[in-house]
Amino acid sequence: MNRGIITSISAIVIAQGLKIVTHKRVSGKWDWKPILQTGGMPSSHSAGVASLATYVAANRGTRHIETSLAVVFGTIVMYDAQGIRRHTGEIARLVNDLEDNIEEISSDFPSLEFVKREKELKELLGHQPAEVAVGALFGFLYGLAAAKLEDRKHVE
Repeated sequence: MNRGIITSISAIVIAQGLKIVTHKRVSGKWDWKPILQTGGMPSSHSAGVASLATYVAANRGTRHIETSLAVVFGTIVMYDAQGIRRHTGEIARLVNDLEDNIEEISSDFPSLEFVKREKELKELLGHQPAEVAVGALFGFLYGLAAAKLEDRKHVE
């Protein structure tokens, strides 16, 4: 299989696993749910694209078109993760709060027919800038290590 794909996917998996540790550190409780969730520390999206861009740059050079593609698309993914997706999550939180408030008000007004949704909107969609930065740093270091490891195998 393509070593760049392996590097990127394994960086994503490791970053998702690290979310369990960071959740424990913040909440004081072990929980396996963060491994399957979007958002959180570190950004696995950022780790994946940064590791791929770094791996490609280390193998092809910074002037190669493949490096340009990986960097540009990686930048778009990271921008989206900390921008648009994060704001979508914030809007979802506001909508959920609004629905809770309407539910509370509707109990005072029996003529107001309010039916609560069975499931709230998902609020943890994107990342804070620090989560993206830590994911990108982890991905950069991981991609560099993967490229160096491959170089070592070729020398032996």
